[in-house]
Order: sequence, then C-alpha cells, then structure tokens
Amino acid sequence: METISPLINNYRTKLKQASIFWILGFREACCLHRVIIYCLRSKQLMIRTGQCFLLNGFIFLGSILLLRSIITPTLEWILPIEVVDGYEEACESEMPIRLYAFLRIGLLQLIYGLWFYPLYVFSFILSTIWYNDIAQFGLKVTRKTEPTNLTPSNQKEPSTSQSASHVDKPTDLGRVMIGVAEQGYSVLLLNFFFLEVYLTGFVPYIGKALNFALLSWMYAYYCFEYKWNFSGLSLDKRLNFFESNWAFFAGFGSPCVLAIFFFSPLVSYGVMAVLFPLQVRMLKVLSTLKKQNGEAKNWESFRYFTLQISY
Repeated sequence: METISPLINNYRTKLKQASIFWILGFREACCLHRVIIYCLRSKQLMIRTGQCFLLNGFIFLGSILLLRSIITPTLEWILPIEVVDGYEEACESEMPIRLYAFLRIGLLQLIYGLWFYPLYVFSFILSTIWYNDIAQFGLKVTRKTEPTNLTPSNQKEPSTSQSASHVDKPTDLGRVMIGVAEQGYSVLLLNFFFLEVYLTGFVPYIGKALNFALLSWMYAYYCFEYKWNFSGLSLDKRLNFFESNWAFFAGFGSPCVLAIFFFSPLVSYGVMAVLFPLQVRMLKVLSTLKKQNGEAKNWESFRYFTLQISY
C-alpha cells in the first residue's frame, strides 16, 4: 500500500491538471465575443469572416434548410408515398407508388448532383483559401496587440531561437523540399487520423466517445496548423507541442465537434465551415501556450499559466 499511494496521488494530480487544461481549452474556444474585437481592428479580417458566413452559413446551410423544409415536402405531396384515401380501387397495383418513389428519389439526386455537390466542392476550395487569409490577418492583429514589455529573460530567448533558426534552416531548394515534404506528411497524417475517426465509430460501447475525442483533436490541430504554417514551425515541433498540450487541444476542439456530432455530413461540414472563422482567437492562445513551454510542470506553474491565458 505504501508504494501504491504515491502513484495514486501522482495520478490524481495529473488528472486534475488535465481536467483543468481541458476546461481551459473549451472556455477559450467558446469566447466568441473576442472575435468581434479582432474583426473591428482589421477590416480585411472582417470581410473574410463575413464571406465565410455568407457562403457557408447563408447559401450552403440555407440551401439544405430550403431542401428539407420546402422542396422535399412538396415532392412528397406531388408524388405521395402512400395511396391517397378514396383512390384505393384505382390504384390496386403498387406500380404508381413505385413510379412515384423512383421519380422522387431521382429528382432529389438530380438536385444534389447539380447543386449541393458542386456547391460543396466550390465552398471547400474557396473556404480553404479564405481560412488561410483569416489566419494571416488574425496573426497580424494578434502581433499588434501583444505586449512589448517582456522580462529580460524572455527577450533573450527569441534572439537565441532566431539565430539558431537561421543557422539550422537550410536555404533555397533544400528549404522548399523540406517544406513540401512536411506538408505532404501533414496531409497524410490528417488523412490517416480521419480514417481512425471513421473506424472508431464502429467500435461498440466506447466507439462514440473515442470518435468524439479524436474529432476534437483533429479539429484543433486543423485550426492551429494555419498559424504554424505562417510562423514557420517545423512539423516535429508542431507534433511535440500538440502532444504536450493534448488536454487543452481536446477541450479546444470540443465545442465545434458538439455542434456537428449529431448532424448529417453535409450539415456538419456547413456548421464547421461557419464556426472555423470564429476560432481566430486561437492565435493569441497559441502564443501564450508557447511562452509557458507547453504542459505545466507543477501546480504553481499551472496556476501562472491559467492567469496568463485567461485575461
């Protein structure tokens, strides 16, 4: 018992820190009012965010709402599923019902093929470009609002890291090849992670919980990767930073996953595309996390971490 007791206490301490990190990430992702402040400070950021809302929220989700609330009920009224009362004798065979069902399904598939699927591809491509702009404009606003009165120790670290990066970074062709290789590996990593998310959905009992946790991590990594691309952070440092703060990232991705977890794939994409620009606030969170060197080593440093990030 004497040897087990320290292990239990250590486990409780780590579980407590991880829980508060998760709550901290969840809270930061829900602070949507701060996005308004950043949009007011950057006209370009406001325009890109408004364009995302217009395309994904008004046009894409509005089209799905129009289909489900008006078009589908109208088709079911024109091409009924069951025989209308008083016409049983005229429709003794099931042929008209089958014909109505075939026409109704065919018209719906035609609407999806001519409108929703092309709109989905168009929205995916255009939103990806806009997300890149939103991250860039948000990073500029964040750098303008960062305090300049840092301690001497913090002032020495950037110069050291910058000089080291100039020495370590290859130039010209080598840098381009490394960047392309890292981007390719990052795409493969996200695709493999998405495959894991899909497969865990079939696991009995705990499949939904695993699916929710993996989706939260995937969404959080997807959000932060835009900032990492602009900051020039190498892939190994990204993964190390993500693994060191896994609880925070799980909490950060949870609100969006909660919003899309119970919807169909098309609706889930539309909701996620609308919510992503609201995560502009993550850029400041990332800079604060980096200043604290990842995961807190003890409770005092963890309390200092929460005070720094919760202003």
